Amino acid sequence: MSRQLFNCYIGIDYSGAQTAEAGLKGLRVYLADGTVGPGENGPVTEVLPPGGTSRYWSRRGVATWLVEQLELARSTQCPVIIGIDHGFSFPRQYFETHGLAPDWPAFLDDFQHHWPTDELETSVDSIRRDARSPGAARMGSSRWRRICEQRVGAKSVFHFDVPGSVAKSTHAGLPWLRQLRRQSGGQIHCWPFDGWKPEVGRSLVAEIYPSLWSRDHALAGRTPDQHDAWVVATWLQQADLTGELRGCLQPALGEEERQIASYEGWILGVR
Repeated sequence: MSRQLFNCYIGIDYSGAQTAEAGLKGLRVYLADGTVGPGENGPVTEVLPPGGTSRYWSRRGVATWLVEQLELARSTQCPVIIGIDHGFSFPRQYFETHGLAPDWPAFLDDFQHHWPTDELETSVDSIRRDARSPGAARMGSSRWRRICEQRVGAKSVFHFDVPGSVAKSTHAGLPWLRQLRRQSGGQIHCWPFDGWKPEVGRSLVAEIYPSLWSRDHALAGRTPDQHDAWVVATWLQQADLTGELRGCLQPALGEEERQIASYEGWILGVR
């Protein structure tokens, strides 16, 4: 059996509702420990906001907590993998239409400038409603889909206001992904943008599509949002334990697909 790559597994069901400071019922976090014995998984539990000040996480609160977890992982030499269910980038057509280089860090900077959804009292809906906002210069079409979205039949990251859409959570989450990358001080591998093969011992964050596994498990009293976060943490833990995760980090892609996915991103678990 392959040695595990990570010691801790975090699954996040994201939400793009309201502002970055608002406590959101749909924003859920689950954590799975590493193995507790040969071939035995550790517990998978929900993580609640610290301090008891709110029942629900805010996006700002989750971002702060993740930075703390990455620092803990570094100091204890126990790498963590984080799976988040919003898009980490946009389709090739977006880059071409807006004259952007196929450069993911530069894309994050450009997006945050036009969609500053990590700022106080700023929401995805407030930017969408304001035709004079900078975001109006960085719109996309719901007909545009990334290769990975086409592969699994997922909706476009620009398909707003429909059930199962990740458009709002993506537009709310990208600036926080940029902050996480910056505040972690190089402690985190943003997959696959930092390379398809992460350095051993380094923590990793990846885009996840819970629908790949959620139907295989009963809700067991969890809400749908809780269930999606639980499923992500559970799958990451089990896939690492069995060695499946190593293969998922190296999906079978043609050379052109791999080049496009290096800035479009990829959904972990999609082979």
